[in-house]
Amino acid sequence: MSDEVDYASSGVDIDLEGDAVASMVAALSGSVREPGQPGAPISLPGGFGGLVEFGDNILALATDGVGSKLQIANQLNAWGGIGHDCMAMNVNDLICVGAEPIAFVDYIATPKPDPEVHEKLGNSLAEAAAISRVTIAGGETASLPGIVTELDLSGTVLGWLPKEAAITGERIAEGDILVGIPSSGIHSNGYSLVRKILEISGVDLEAAPPFEAEHPGREIRRFREGELTLGEVLLNPTRIYVDPLMDLIIEARSGEGAFPAKAMHGICHVTGGGLSNLLRLHPEMGYHIEDPIDVPPEFRWIQEVGNVSEHEMHRTFNMGCGMIIIISNYCAEATVSFLSNTYPGSKIIGEVRNHGHKVTHVHPDVVFDHY
Repeated sequence: MSDEVDYASSGVDIDLEGDAVASMVAALSGSVREPGQPGAPISLPGGFGGLVEFGDNILALATDGVGSKLQIANQLNAWGGIGHDCMAMNVNDLICVGAEPIAFVDYIATPKPDPEVHEKLGNSLAEAAAISRVTIAGGETASLPGIVTELDLSGTVLGWLPKEAAITGERIAEGDILVGIPSSGIHSNGYSLVRKILEISGVDLEAAPPFEAEHPGREIRRFREGELTLGEVLLNPTRIYVDPLMDLIIEARSGEGAFPAKAMHGICHVTGGGLSNLLRLHPEMGYHIEDPIDVPPEFRWIQEVGNVSEHEMHRTFNMGCGMIIIISNYCAEATVSFLSNTYPGSKIIGEVRNHGHKVTHVHPDVVFDHY
């Protein structure tokens, strides 16, 4: 058994990153746009996207990148799902505030342009845009030899929603139900730790995975002929939740059918920080995970090889749950039924509790009191 490995020892300190972001935000000046003007900010503390006024509507923006998952893609020259990852990390954040994604721009930084790689990225982005129902409105490629050593990809998505329709988390109350939607795997967070585990294990990315990779409700995107490889499992694209979640948001907003108006109180994209992301939604309420979604096998392999604690696994990875809906208890079952048509395995995983501002879990070691 190896010494215990954590995310910080692999080069990423989540708490330090949070402190750095807080310092940057504190240093930013207030908006020059006055309330009532297009572009004036709308406060959404802890939100997954930024909101600004725009007449009778609200514009929403989110920006993110793929991260060090790109290093595995570069090693295997496998770019077919990477644009999908970039799109997913952005649109999944945006829908958490109730905004419908409508347009996307990308940014590629590379030491040297490669037409073949750029074509693969373009195809992947186009495929993801169709799934996300967005227009790719432009982008930028920067050649930066001496500054970057490998390709980096990020993007920004624009969305909109009617005024007074933002999902802010402020209505979250004790007794609300948590509905989890399964992930397709690791998605695009925690790859510095993944690469540390690969170094420890010495496993060949182009060999068969050292675990049974089948998992209910998902398919692995193939980029090699023959036997499934570990690299394909680790590069499986981040799941895009716009369809059907945006339809659910619009139906809940209208107050028609099984989803009464304002019954949806919060949406959490489970990214870096794992389940602690729930704490961003409300300054006081707590959450308990009683019946978690089944964990895909690659997570348990990572945990075993690196001797990673249960707490650290849930702090770093999504552990099989990519999105969490916080909804009134009287329409939780209808929500599960709606989502399960597209994502089998969606289910009630827990509830909101007034037990302090923390996340608790059926596993006693998994407790978070800060994001």
